[in-house]
Amino acid sequence: MNILEKIVARKKEELKLRKTQVSLEQLQQMPHFTRPTYSAKAFLEDKSRTGIIAEFKRQSPSKGVINGTADVVAVTGAYAQSASAVSVLTDTDFFGGRSEDLMAARVHEIPLLRKDFMVDPYQVYEAKAMGADLILLIAACLEVDQVREMASLAHLLGLEVLLEIHDASELGHICEEVDMVGVNNRNLKTFEVSIQTSLDLISKIPKDKPAIAESGISNVDTIVTLRAAGFKGFLIGENFMKEANPSVAFADFVNQLKAS
Repeated sequence: MNILEKIVARKKEELKLRKTQVSLEQLQQMPHFTRPTYSAKAFLEDKSRTGIIAEFKRQSPSKGVINGTADVVAVTGAYAQSASAVSVLTDTDFFGGRSEDLMAARVHEIPLLRKDFMVDPYQVYEAKAMGADLILLIAACLEVDQVREMASLAHLLGLEVLLEIHDASELGHICEEVDMVGVNNRNLKTFEVSIQTSLDLISKIPKDKPAIAESGISNVDTIVTLRAAGFKGFLIGENFMKEANPSVAFADFVNQLKAS
């Protein structure tokens, strides 16, 4: 069993418990459930922003603890100044995240991505109740019909959808119902990283689906290369979170990007 299979198996166990603790009706009664959402697609088109989807991530299966002390409100607040969206990990067992992190970050006026391993429509309702504006659907975790079902539900709830693919075999998961397509340069089965994955797949992504490069982006030159290839967004987490002060690391990176 590879790491992705372990994560998905654990996620299904978690969901069995969570569904007994909080019903769909209770989720729909939570304060954030009725709030108007922000459009990540619109923020990506905003030229005053960077195209960066900056991620708050405490740990990962491959790196262990990345930053166990960062304050989620302070860091995501710094991100919100010039990022196009903010991604918040809500998986606990493998990434050290929690739903409270996303709910705390909701104080900022910027699109929030719920970053988790979505395998059940229940999680879409959870995302809306937490205050998310868009969700991540990972092709490697889902069948094509599941992507359509969960993306349609997301739209019904006012959420946008980022579909993540890892290689050409997953291009068939791209459907009308998804809003953006992310290419994860990190193979979730081996955790090896290569920017070439994004460069190889960009020409195969429909032009009406903004393309987002994910993982392995640690310098401004990489963004310049990816942007020239056609990418609209760049999901970056570890590069900022590994620093003692992610807020300062993000600000420095943005200044370098503007100078380029």
